[in-house]
Amino acid sequence: MFPIRVLPGLPALALAALTAQAQPAARPDPLDPAAAVPPLVVVSAFPRDARTPADKPVSWREANDTVARIGGWRVYARESRPPDAAPVAPPQPHTGHRSP
Repeated sequence: MFPIRVLPGLPALALAALTAQAQPAARPDPLDPAAAVPPLVVVSAFPRDARTPADKPVSWREANDTVARIGGWRVYARESRPPDAAPVAPPQPHTGHRSP
């Protein structure tokens, strides 16, 4: 609470108003199910217009069929590589060991 100095000539009514404003508002009892509470406001982190008109929702079966038709996960892996990256050769079988 803020310290209030009484100034000469300050009407008692104004002093009472200042004192009432300095008091914090009483909070509702959290155990009272009938207590009035402010409405819940939810603000999404995602914009409402995140989808473009071309992005229509598809079923998971249709999405899986599309991925299989274009070549599976390997196509997406190639897209993620930089364009100048050399293709990686598959590993060759390791031979040449002799048992002692």
